[in-house]
Amino acid sequence: MERGADPMTGRVLEGRYRVGAKIARGGMATVYEALDLRLNRGCAVKIMHSDLGDDADFRRRFVREAHAAARLSHPNVVSVSDQGDDDGALFLVMEHVEGRTLREVVREEAPMAPERALALLEPVLAALSEAHAAGLVHRDVKPENVLIADDGRIKVADFGLARAFDASVSQTATRGVLIGTVSYLAPELIVDGSADPRVDVYAAGVLLFEMLTGRKPHEGDGAIQIAFKHVNEDIPAPSTCTPAPLPSYVDALVTRATSRDRDRRQADAKVFLQQTRRVSATLRAGVVDDEELTADLLPAGPLTLPGAADEPEVEEEPLRVPLTAATVAADRDDAADDDAVSDRSVPLPDHALPLPDSEETTTIIRVGGLAAAGVAAGSAAGRSDASSRSSVATRTRRPAGQGGPGGPGGTGDRPGVVPGQSGPPHRVADSPAPAGRRPRRRPRKGWVLLLVVALLTVAAGYAGWWFAIGRYTSTPGVINLAVSDAEARAADAGLDLDVTERTFSESVPAGSVIETSPAAGSRIVEGGTIEVVVSKGRERYAVPALAGKPFEDVEAILAERNLTLGEPTKRYSETVAKGSVVAVDPVAGTELRRDSVVTVVVSRGPRPIEIPDFAGRSAERAEERLVELGFDVTTTEENSDTVDKGVVIDQTPDDGTGFKGDEIELVVSKGPVLVVVPDLAGLSVEAATDELAAVGLGIDVSETQLYVGLDTVVRQDVDGGSSIPKGSVVTVGVV
Repeated sequence: MERGADPMTGRVLEGRYRVGAKIARGGMATVYEALDLRLNRGCAVKIMHSDLGDDADFRRRFVREAHAAARLSHPNVVSVSDQGDDDGALFLVMEHVEGRTLREVVREEAPMAPERALALLEPVLAALSEAHAAGLVHRDVKPENVLIADDGRIKVADFGLARAFDASVSQTATRGVLIGTVSYLAPELIVDGSADPRVDVYAAGVLLFEMLTGRKPHEGDGAIQIAFKHVNEDIPAPSTCTPAPLPSYVDALVTRATSRDRDRRQADAKVFLQQTRRVSATLRAGVVDDEELTADLLPAGPLTLPGAADEPEVEEEPLRVPLTAATVAADRDDAADDDAVSDRSVPLPDHALPLPDSEETTTIIRVGGLAAAGVAAGSAAGRSDASSRSSVATRTRRPAGQGGPGGPGGTGDRPGVVPGQSGPPHRVADSPAPAGRRPRRRPRKGWVLLLVVALLTVAAGYAGWWFAIGRYTSTPGVINLAVSDAEARAADAGLDLDVTERTFSESVPAGSVIETSPAAGSRIVEGGTIEVVVSKGRERYAVPALAGKPFEDVEAILAERNLTLGEPTKRYSETVAKGSVVAVDPVAGTELRRDSVVTVVVSRGPRPIEIPDFAGRSAERAEERLVELGFDVTTTEENSDTVDKGVVIDQTPDDGTGFKGDEIELVVSKGPVLVVVPDLAGLSVEAATDELAAVGLGIDVSETQLYVGLDTVVRQDVDGGSSIPKGSVVTVGVV
């Protein structure tokens, strides 16, 4: 196997789904392109990380939640079509959405105009409405889970997985576990882990805030600080965070959805969707300020902070996040995300689950004392491990009956007890020696020997620490960063960056990092080198201009551009020579993936036309019809004693087939030849006969009643000077 190759690529799951290239990696699973061999169609397969699949409780809940997600059928939901277990690999089969995520759109377009932001949010709320109606809560709504297809369709992914994961870990840990992406977590999720449709409303409100302003509402040095802000600080109105003015009713919509008191938010995504459509309609109408709409949207009622219902009211002290024994795993590959937790924040125990390779990945927070009041998270994360641990649990406020300083079960001011620890107390100082007793002096040699042993122990311990841990640092997350930014981040960590390969990627922009070796968060010797694979962008090839080219050359031309020739079709063409390309599909210039099929239309030459015979028919009609058929017509005229004038005497050619532009010759009759009848009066029959014969006429002699034998012409039936057809007979009367 090539170095860095994914062992899942090429594997066939349950004999049906062939796993292809990796699309993305998240906190719970990795998503791959796949081919359904049974139906011969593309799909996407989400394969759970092996450490999750080993948990029997999680496996059961995963199947149950996958079935629930599969019941969702909505145009804005990424559909789940199958679920399986292939030799320990737990997987989901989903539709493959070609396109990009809302994160990419926010990065490119934010801050957005409110009309644009609401148009992107509406399909998300429609999907969540469907889920809420089915009794499902998403719990991890974030830009990375909103997919925007190339044709503009918007779909929400990952329904059901967060709930299955949450339930599993909550059962297997002694402390509560909260999952989600910290920038989008509702306060009640952080405080007591409770979830209903209003946690999705809160996350969708944060999405809207981010699209309108181009920034997250709460930022900090680590996940703990951001979670602390979600519980203790209101999300500001978007208009205060963007230079462009926003209508007050847009502010009101965001303020209500992101209220820290869930009772003041919209009841579910359906209500949020209705209000969003109302705001969109008002924006389209060009209304700058609508006091009635603003008043309707603003949250009403007294503020009730999460987790404070059973506590005495304290005016001065804010409610604090209960992270007394918190462990946090966050995306170390998130280059631009303030939610990521560095390796110098609260340390991960062995059972914490790493969540790499997503720009805004799911964060796992193991929470202790969920029923208790909060602990001030402070600003310790980002310091050393020791200072982080001490600052995370520096000040505790619990109601009566709860363990804590001065309370039952707590350490209080008891000497020798380290605050925050459980178990029996530890003595921190020896009791003084009784008065009057002089301590025995130890020999100086013993002290020297003890000192040498101590020094050797320290040196050995330091050497062991240095070679095992001290000389190492953590590989920073540089996935999706431009090479220059990745080099800067590596340099900040005291590391070098080496581009070992450039390859195409459907999800990572050109010039950005696709993967690293070692992976983000891995140990690496200080001063070492991170090997990175850099994206060349999407692999696309333009369809060449093929019209007019000989068909025998087309396959080679397409092969040069990594495209495949499909089965050609043929048709007649009056303009393209036989055997050459008439048209191409898709049209020239279209960008296609490697090995995409291009089909061409090949010319069969001009279409043959049957030639009708018009001999003996009207020459005018014959010429008109032949022109309609596409022929060129030439006519000649000649006299005919047998064919009437204007009638076709002959046609060349007069049968068979021809092609447009071929010439057809017509011979058209002018009728017989005409001659002038001479004046025969006073001529003898013999002379009259000669006169008529000279012009091609015959004579018929008729004796008159006055015939006396002179044989002289006294009349003729055709007057002299008239024209008659040659060969005609003129009748004359004689006396």
